[in-house]
Amino acid sequence: MINKANSILNKIFGYKSFRPLQEEIIKCTLDKKDALVIMPTGGGKSLCYQIPALIFEGLTVVISPLISLMKDQVEQLQELGVSALYLNSSLSKDQYLENINLLSEGSVKLLYVAPETLFQERTINLLLSLKVDCITVDEAHCISEWGHDFRPEYRKIIEIRNRFPKAVCVAYTATATPRVQKDINETLKLSSRNNFIASFNRDNLYLEIIPKTNGVEQTMKFLRRYPNQSGIIYCFSRKQVDSLSLDLQEAGYSVRPYHAGLSDKERQKNQELFIKDDVQIIVATIAFGMGINKSNVRFVIHFDLPKNIESYYQEIGRSGRDGLRAHCLLLFSYGDIQKLRYFIDQKEPKERQIAERHLNSLLDFAETGICRRIPLLSYFGEKHQIKKCGMCDNCNSSDKDLVDVTIPAQKFFSCIKRTNEIFGASYIIDVLRGSESIKITSNGHDKLSTYSIGREYTKKQWLFLAHQFIQQHLINTDNDFGSLKLTEKAIDVLKGNLSVTGKIKEDFEVQEEKQASENYDHLLFATLRIKRKEIADKLKLPPYVIFSDKSLTEMATYFPVTKKEMIRIHGLGEIKFEKYGNIFMNEIIDYCEKNNIKPNGNIIKPNSKIITSDKKKSHNSTGEKFNSGMSIMDIIQETKFKRSTILKHLLDFVEENKLQNPDLLLEDSRLSEKEIEKVIGIFNKIGSERLTPVYEALKEKIDYDELHLLRIYYLAKNK
Repeated sequence: MINKANSILNKIFGYKSFRPLQEEIIKCTLDKKDALVIMPTGGGKSLCYQIPALIFEGLTVVISPLISLMKDQVEQLQELGVSALYLNSSLSKDQYLENINLLSEGSVKLLYVAPETLFQERTINLLLSLKVDCITVDEAHCISEWGHDFRPEYRKIIEIRNRFPKAVCVAYTATATPRVQKDINETLKLSSRNNFIASFNRDNLYLEIIPKTNGVEQTMKFLRRYPNQSGIIYCFSRKQVDSLSLDLQEAGYSVRPYHAGLSDKERQKNQELFIKDDVQIIVATIAFGMGINKSNVRFVIHFDLPKNIESYYQEIGRSGRDGLRAHCLLLFSYGDIQKLRYFIDQKEPKERQIAERHLNSLLDFAETGICRRIPLLSYFGEKHQIKKCGMCDNCNSSDKDLVDVTIPAQKFFSCIKRTNEIFGASYIIDVLRGSESIKITSNGHDKLSTYSIGREYTKKQWLFLAHQFIQQHLINTDNDFGSLKLTEKAIDVLKGNLSVTGKIKEDFEVQEEKQASENYDHLLFATLRIKRKEIADKLKLPPYVIFSDKSLTEMATYFPVTKKEMIRIHGLGEIKFEKYGNIFMNEIIDYCEKNNIKPNGNIIKPNSKIITSDKKKSHNSTGEKFNSGMSIMDIIQETKFKRSTILKHLLDFVEENKLQNPDLLLEDSRLSEKEIEKVIGIFNKIGSERLTPVYEALKEKIDYDELHLLRIYYLAKNK
């Protein structure tokens, strides 16, 4: 039967081989052995029960709490010619009856059903009249009150299992600690001998955490690096979702909100727009994304701190499902910790104890100075063998950036001590920088010897230093009030017995991660995306149901122009080829003819260099594009370079005295004429070589991105 499974994998789903553990899980299911499967999002869980469903004579029932996911998966299966349907409260009466009739005929292979629908007597009676071969429990962590998403109705699934003793039962989840795994096994009476635990490591996700200084400004800087890409931004509250959505819309971004305060109709509409690539970004509370299978989400931003590591892991797991690189940014704020602790304190003692432990694990992860994957995977009981993953901010930071920060550390610790260790980082920094706030003057802290001795650093830089001091266990934060406490190590620093090293950044921006080389033709990829969207809109389907971004990337890498070449593309089997193969081959052939590219008839090896239409990637090329009249945003969209890279190229071009029409730069500025004049005045006064003094002279009101842009303008005008 495993040969049949391989054939289905290739011909229907278009994959050439199984991923780790998939074959073993499918074999176990076909042998009618109950099992628990723990596999990360994007790891291929659904294939593990969909393929056996097509081999079993009878019906496979998939129990899931995620109504929109059912619709999504059923649409994808039906597109592949698989007989699948769902039963839940979203169906109209006529649709529901139609699905019941199809089930009664015995032609359906996969039934997705919500727990509340499954437990109805009429549903059970219907299933008892059919041959049920497999019961699949999706999101199985919902069974355990030790999990992050406990649902009491899930504990009743054992009653269903007992009604169908001949059906194999397989439970699936992406997030389960050893304690949760034990709970699932015991509740569903599964044998722990058949526990399949895949690695929790999603190696295509770049993990980054930065201190939140100005969340909106930091978010916008990040988004400029991903023009026209799909992403999700998670916020703690509905109010924050609405506020951030409005800020981003006013800045020109394609964005919609999603939270429980919106009507069902509006939430559904916003989700559909996002799924169909008609909207670029969703700003949401944590509920969003649990029910979608959108494969081309390129980034996830946690604007606020998530509740725990399991929530964080599940939420970042909604990106990069196609296996391509995705960026996961968390804006870390100690103020968010206090908010979470407030809500934890409202819980019952047992729940409070669990939630507190979960939060502490999240803080250990956020404050670590080692590879982020080590504490993240350790939480799920997995040991990460590689000390440097190369896909997180800690592993990408260089020891060359380390400097001696003993003196600023002594100033910081001294100020904590002199204010009696009862204030948080923000207050301490305000004292060090000489703030004249009422709170500081009424406390008499403007009279302290540490008052105004830290003006050499911006507030952002001090916050970054404070973050490092906590990472190095020099100071601790009080759980109840968020005040900073000195450790014995900090006392040694004050006495001059211990030195401190750290990093001081001119501006705290999102880190430029080291990109893997992208050996595909970006213009062809964009052309194929347009064709995919056109077909998807006509069929009223999400674009990724037609082809994933990974499939399009491979097409833009290998230029397949025959059926033999085309069906070797990821996710493209016989069925997909029959439907869309010739359409996309014709697009590729036309593109090659227009750009004088001659496909050699062979699939090029992944590591080979690809001839692309974007051959020149030097600052000269960027400068020439600008001189031709293209805006910075136009250049970003065409070249896929980051904004910071474009600005660096233009700065180099200016230094070679080649930049024409510098006034065009001002079209990319968000500042008013008056603000621009003010910045130019500061450049005239103190120079433009270093931007930190300029930033401070402007009272930190104009961000570094604008200063970089205006420095290029200033230098070009004064050449």
